[in-house]
Amino acid sequence: MSNILSMRSTTHHPLLTAPSNMLPRPSPPSLRPRRRPSPTVAAVAVEKEARNKEVALMRIGTRGSPLALAQAYETRDKLKSLHSELAEEGAIHIEIIKTTGDKILNQPLADIGGKGLFTKEIDEALLEGRIDIAVHSMKDVPTYFPDGMILPCNLPREDVRDVFISLTATSLAELPTGSLVGSASLRRQSQILYRYPSLKVVNFRGNVQTRLRKLNEGEVQATLLALAGLKRLNMTDNVTSILSVEEMLPAIAQGAIGIACRSNDDKMANYLASLNHEETRLAVACERAFLETLDGSCRTPIAGYAYRDKDGDCLFRGLVASPDGTRVLETSRKGPFALDDMVSMGKDAGKELISRAGPGFFDW
Repeated sequence: MSNILSMRSTTHHPLLTAPSNMLPRPSPPSLRPRRRPSPTVAAVAVEKEARNKEVALMRIGTRGSPLALAQAYETRDKLKSLHSELAEEGAIHIEIIKTTGDKILNQPLADIGGKGLFTKEIDEALLEGRIDIAVHSMKDVPTYFPDGMILPCNLPREDVRDVFISLTATSLAELPTGSLVGSASLRRQSQILYRYPSLKVVNFRGNVQTRLRKLNEGEVQATLLALAGLKRLNMTDNVTSILSVEEMLPAIAQGAIGIACRSNDDKMANYLASLNHEETRLAVACERAFLETLDGSCRTPIAGYAYRDKDGDCLFRGLVASPDGTRVLETSRKGPFALDDMVSMGKDAGKELISRAGPGFFDW
C-alpha cells in the first residue's frame, strides 16, 4: 500500500493528546513464491504446536486477523513482563478461533444479525475449557456475558478517534458530490450522511489490510477506520487525516481491549487483575451502560464516549441516529469519575434519548 496517501492534516480533540510514535509500517514481505514445507516437516510442526499447547500455563483465545493477533500479543507481552513463570518459553499459547463474523464477509454485519458475531465461538471455547482467557475488542463484546464467564480486565485504552483515508481528498468535506465512502459501520454511515448528505456510503467488509487494498483498487474514493487499530498495526502512515470526536463520535468502547476468563477460575482472574487499567474499565462501563439501556439492535447506529476531563470528572457524550442520517439525537452528562456514578450517567443518557426518539425509532 505504498501509494496510499501519507498523513496530511490532523484535527485533535482538545482533551486528547496528539497520536505519538506514528511509526511506518514494516516493508512488505517479498513476493517471491515460497516453497511449501514437506509433509514430514509440516507434521512435525503440528505435533510440536499440539505439545506446546498441552504444557502451556495459559491458553489465550483470539480471532486470527492481524489486528486481533496484535491485541493478543500485547496481552501476552504484558503478562510476561509481570509474571516470571509466564515468561518461560511455551508458558503462553495463543489459540486462533474463527468466528461467525470472520466467516461471512459478503454481507453487511446488520444483515447477518445478532450480537456477538466476533465473540461467540471464542466464548464457547473459554467455557468449554479449550482456552483459559479470551482477548476481545471491547466494541465487539455484547452487553451481556454468558453464564460462567466474567470480563474483569481492560488494557489501557488507545486513541478513540476515527481516521479518514483517501487517495484523492484530505477530508470528507473535500469529496465531490456522489463520491463513494466505504464503511461497514452504521455508526459511521449515519454520521457521514448527516453532515455530508451528498456522499454515498457503501458496505465495506474485511480486515484493515483488505479495506486498504480495495481503496487502492478504486472501489471507493475514501474510507474510515479506527486510529487505534492502525496504531496497533504500525500502519498509521496510511492516514490522510484524523477526525475529531465532535465530527465522528466513536463506537462504544472503541480502542479498548477486554480480557475474559471463567468466573470460577481464580488463578486466571488474578493474572487479569494485574493487567487491568481502572480508568479504561470505568469509561467502558459508562459507555456500555448507555448501550445496554438503548438496547439498540445491530441495525441501530449508536455512539458514545466517556473520559476523564481536566478537573478529574467524567464527561460522557452519547448519540443515536437513523441509518440514513436524517435524524441524529445527541446528549451529554458530567459527574464524578466513579463506577456507580458513571454507570448511572450512561443509563440516564440512554433513557433520555429513548424518550426523545419516540415510538418506532429503533425499528429498523
